[in-house]
Amino acid sequence: MYPQQIIDALTHVRYPGTGKNIIESGMLEDDIRISGFEVSFSLIFDKDTDPFLKSVLKAAEAAVQTYAEPNAVVHIHTKFRQTFRQPDNAKPALQAARIIAIHSGKGGVGKSTVTANLAIALAQRGYRVGLLDADIHGPSMPKMFHTEDGRPYSVEEDGRTLIEPIEQYGIKMLSIGFFVNPEQAIVWRGGMASNAIKQLIDDAHWGELDYFLIDLPPGTSDIHLTLMQTVRLTGAIVVTTPQPVALTDARKGVDMFRNDKLQVPVLGIVENMAWFTPEELPDHRYYIFGRDGGKNLAEELGVPLLGQIPLVQSIRESGDEGTPIALQPGHPAAECFLQLADRLINHNA
Repeated sequence: MYPQQIIDALTHVRYPGTGKNIIESGMLEDDIRISGFEVSFSLIFDKDTDPFLKSVLKAAEAAVQTYAEPNAVVHIHTKFRQTFRQPDNAKPALQAARIIAIHSGKGGVGKSTVTANLAIALAQRGYRVGLLDADIHGPSMPKMFHTEDGRPYSVEEDGRTLIEPIEQYGIKMLSIGFFVNPEQAIVWRGGMASNAIKQLIDDAHWGELDYFLIDLPPGTSDIHLTLMQTVRLTGAIVVTTPQPVALTDARKGVDMFRNDKLQVPVLGIVENMAWFTPEELPDHRYYIFGRDGGKNLAEELGVPLLGQIPLVQSIRESGDEGTPIALQPGHPAAECFLQLADRLINHNA
């Protein structure tokens, strides 16, 4: 390795407050040291309370290992132009009446689509809603909410410097997608990803919320455990399709939350892509992935069936366009998500 490789690698790290990479932002000190596989350098931040500090450090380490040397041992020192002392009695950044994790055992079942539309449906019912896109390796909320160019900035609140969430359609939202180049893969170890998510919860200006929804990554991992140790979940919703292979993984998801060490209430199951309905034939149902699989699983496990969402072309199109279908009152698919929201509200009444 040589210094220019390190500099080139760090051009892939964006400072969220400005949208520029950390080299353009003048954050790299002229002190790169390389000895074998060990690399050390310093990053300069404006102040020691910078809310993006931890995520930038993790992204810088990952960038060196991704673009310069996979086996590099990276030591990053921090320097500050100013220092501040935050008060010890500051209020928690997240004050939410209900914190709900949305989970799927496998990818591709529409978990993020359900989460986005549920958040909007709750907001349309008059609730204050926050949404954390915790799907580190496949963050999709920026696209679904048409905020791909979103640039979170920092604010001062009760003596603390916090990340201000992006607000769209009445939803306060943060995603790891705002902190990385959307063209590049996120190659982070489990611990790095978990800490990044923890920071987006603890160091963000969420304020007072009625519902805080967390779009989890598929499966089970360190991120799931970190979240459950970071916040006290009100409950979890498991999304599945009727297909047997998806139901097998959904069953494991329910079991994870019910584990003696976690004991998170499972609020219910959402069966997505329950049937295919052509837009021109709204009364027709074709059970492409099987029939009532999610419904039967809910009965088997003794949890509520919160909803059955049809496979409709307009749901996919609206999500891809950044205007989720729940924004269209009166649309039959939008009504499905409003009914889902109502069942959740009644469940928590």
